[in-house]
Amino acid sequence: MFLPSTLAIICLISFASSSDYSSSDSTPNVSPLGRPPLNISSIDSVKLNSSQGPRLRPASETSLPSLPCPDNVRCELLSYDCLECDTNVQCRYGKDYTVKCRARTGVQCSDVQEFERSFNCRYCYQLNPANYTCDQTTDCSVRQASQHSIITNCTVRHDVLCLGRRRFPKAVECNWSSGYRWSTTILLSITLGGFGVDRFYLGWWKEGLGKLFSLGGLGVWTLVDVILVATGYVGPQDGSLYL
Repeated sequence: MFLPSTLAIICLISFASSSDYSSSDSTPNVSPLGRPPLNISSIDSVKLNSSQGPRLRPASETSLPSLPCPDNVRCELLSYDCLECDTNVQCRYGKDYTVKCRARTGVQCSDVQEFERSFNCRYCYQLNPANYTCDQTTDCSVRQASQHSIITNCTVRHDVLCLGRRRFPKAVECNWSSGYRWSTTILLSITLGGFGVDRFYLGWWKEGLGKLFSLGGLGVWTLVDVILVATGYVGPQDGSLYL
């Protein structure tokens, strides 16, 4: 009685498996995402024109930030971002020259269209730091020796003429601050350091919890932190400088 029932169950399982297999063979091919494959031959060709999508600009246009050049003003009053000057890369470094300048194509200005300007031969990245401004960045940490300097983009002042790109990358010192004061930190470390308040203030919340539950390491941790804060060894957790 048991054997026929077992044979019947095996037959039913075999039949179900064969049915699933045959049905999977008849199913159209699908992609791994469960979608039918793309029929490339059915795709119509698409014609792109210059009015569709973003326009790719040459490097000469993207090297400078978009600065509006005023119209109907004297050409001599335009900034160097709006002028084209006959500078020569073969000039002698550090020597003063007189060059001819004119408004860039598309800039409408009045009065004399071509005029002379004085020019000191050097590339923009060789200028004195007072002649350019650099983008502020917080992607560095003053606590790490390998990140004391960082590469950022700098832009030449509008009234300074130089060779090469007026916007260039340059390594600058990592000296940003997020507002933490050393005087506040040392005061908190002396008065409430046993409760970890100084660590909480600087953003070191894990160490702050450790000091809080150990009562400042029974005073030892508190004394050590006062020395570390006083010498500047312990600073803000985000890697910035004290004010």
